[in-house]
Amino acid sequence: MKQILLIIAGLSSLLMADFSRDNGTQIVTDSSTNLQWQDDVVGSTMNWESAISHCEALTLNGHDDWRLPNFNELYSIADRSTYNPAMDPAFSAVSTSYYWSSTTDASHTSVAWVVDFYLGYDDNVYKTGSCYVRCVRDGQ
Repeated sequence: MKQILLIIAGLSSLLMADFSRDNGTQIVTDSSTNLQWQDDVVGSTMNWESAISHCEALTLNGHDDWRLPNFNELYSIADRSTYNPAMDPAFSAVSTSYYWSSTTDASHTSVAWVVDFYLGYDDNVYKTGSCYVRCVRDGQ
């Protein structure tokens, strides 16, 4: 049983090893998806519409094509093999709480999908609620 757990833990580490952080730009790049993530995250929470506007207005490292990630993108950076934070250590600015995705719940349009980076699980929150924001862009 211990050998199986070690193998699983090793595979999780390999899968999560795709992130690299540029300390100068405070951008984390996921080489498996070619997405670039803002690591200088907003220190306060905001509602969903403000989160979308914030990312669309963001200019970081000369790039102005930032956006709020969709649910699948945001969920891809969660590391459910650890907690508090449930995120790869390449990310240094982590508030262990809910982060907005741009994805609206199909069955309830006043709700959007979020990821909780304390445990790494998904949930949904009313768009008028307050969550943290981590913007993303498509890399080169």
